[in-house]
Amino acid sequence: MAKPKHYSSNTKLAYISVPSQIISSVSSSALQSLLLSPKKSSKNSNRFFSTSRTNPRFWFFLLFFLSFFGMLMMWLNLDTYLVPFSPYPCSQSHFTSSKITVTDQNSYLVSSIDQIDEEDDTVDDNKMFWEQPDGLGYRPCLDFTKEYKSSSVEVVKDRTKYLVVVVSGGMNQQRNQIVDAVVIARILGAALVVPILQVNVIWGDESEFSDIFDLEHFKKVLADDVRIVSSLPSTHLMSRPVEEKRTPLHVSPQWIRARYLKRMHREGVLLLRGLDSRLSKDLPSDLQKLRCKVAFHALRFSPPVLELGNKLAERMRSKGPYIALHLRMEKDVWVRTGCLPGLSPEYDEIVYNERKLRPELLTGRSNMTYHDRKLAGLCPLNALEVTRLLKALGAPRSAMIYWAGGQPFGGKEALLPLTKEFSHFYNKDDLALPGELEPFAKKASLLAALDYIVSEDSDVFMPSHGGNMGHAIQGHRAYAGHKKHITPNKRQMLPYFLNSSLPEPESKRIIRELHLESLGQPELRTSKQGRDVTKYPVPECMCTDSKTETI
Repeated sequence: MAKPKHYSSNTKLAYISVPSQIISSVSSSALQSLLLSPKKSSKNSNRFFSTSRTNPRFWFFLLFFLSFFGMLMMWLNLDTYLVPFSPYPCSQSHFTSSKITVTDQNSYLVSSIDQIDEEDDTVDDNKMFWEQPDGLGYRPCLDFTKEYKSSSVEVVKDRTKYLVVVVSGGMNQQRNQIVDAVVIARILGAALVVPILQVNVIWGDESEFSDIFDLEHFKKVLADDVRIVSSLPSTHLMSRPVEEKRTPLHVSPQWIRARYLKRMHREGVLLLRGLDSRLSKDLPSDLQKLRCKVAFHALRFSPPVLELGNKLAERMRSKGPYIALHLRMEKDVWVRTGCLPGLSPEYDEIVYNERKLRPELLTGRSNMTYHDRKLAGLCPLNALEVTRLLKALGAPRSAMIYWAGGQPFGGKEALLPLTKEFSHFYNKDDLALPGELEPFAKKASLLAALDYIVSEDSDVFMPSHGGNMGHAIQGHRAYAGHKKHITPNKRQMLPYFLNSSLPEPESKRIIRELHLESLGQPELRTSKQGRDVTKYPVPECMCTDSKTETI
């Protein structure tokens, strides 16, 4: 080290141990003034420093002052050393920040412990989220009675009565009507002509039965129950069909026989339109089993649809388990339900004005306000509410999510809460390779079938609103072994979502408790009148090895 010029080679140096905090807080020039003697500038100053160097009291007080000052600095910064090591060890901000009080330090330690506990809880939540409900040993069992089997011989042989049906609506609505058509044909002992799909006015879809479903498979599966023919025979082409346009809701088998059987014997052909919800949901056991046989076995999608649907499902599953969401956020859904999307006043105004121009679109309870509908659980969940529900139930942010449904009103903006929280967010357009969707362009029913396949195959399924697709998939997943299906408890959970003063951990706990029994566990159809067996297949279509086991 170079020596200062004003020191001779034999000059003895004195060293003082000073805490590093003092050194860091004192400028370099000040240190020089402490360690090195300045040049003589005047006699007074020279006399002062000359006297000070030989005076023991001067050094004693200097050492005492420096030691006291150092201890004071260390005491003031003592709390700093209690803070866990900074993740940025080269940063000096750890030592230059303002003093942390003991209360703040305790709060920090408590929050650190809470954060560790919360991380552990999050890991546990993620594991629990993918767990499947206990199916209680229920499995499909379509054991028809001897009476049903013996009468099947006569039904299949009959060549005098034919039922023609025209089904309408979307793919899932058409599916439900086809199920009812098969059961009605069985009740009347008639042959069923392959159902005619009415051209959808909204989407302009001209798909036929064989475009959506596997016709040959449909005929084969039902060969012992109802005879399926592709068209009327020549002997009945000139017949004047008995046409029924307005069948009452929820009619019984007795009503159907009394109403149509004699006329069918006379004319030979019965034409039915608009079968949606016309047949009672509470039918004899054999007919309930027939409904399940049609819905879960006979109505298989056509080979092209099934092939692409399975490919999309495989692409989702290639990266692990995935969630399927059926989002009902289209413009017509907001108009028909009497609800608002909540994106902005401008979007709400568009929905309100369209509903005002076409009040016939509103689906019941027109005297209720939007707020009342919302609290009654009659409105679809928007993207923010779906996100909060998934987070409360423990869905990991890294989860793969497939969303089914039409284009949401508001476009991508309507999905922002979901896409910000869950980055792996896909639909059929994202998964399909170039050209794969071209054969399905402008065919809403075929596109809905693709959504159905990917959703049914998911590890967890959740609809944002009730509807034909949600109900159909719920029943299908139950029949497949009660795969996890989340039914949002909208009526009970929304008040907690609207309560901004409720802490988030408490809100999550409450939401989770509200859904403990809404995760796809076996539920008896007979516990509530009017339930569809294709949504609740227990107990008519599923049974256990132990006849004594109950839900």
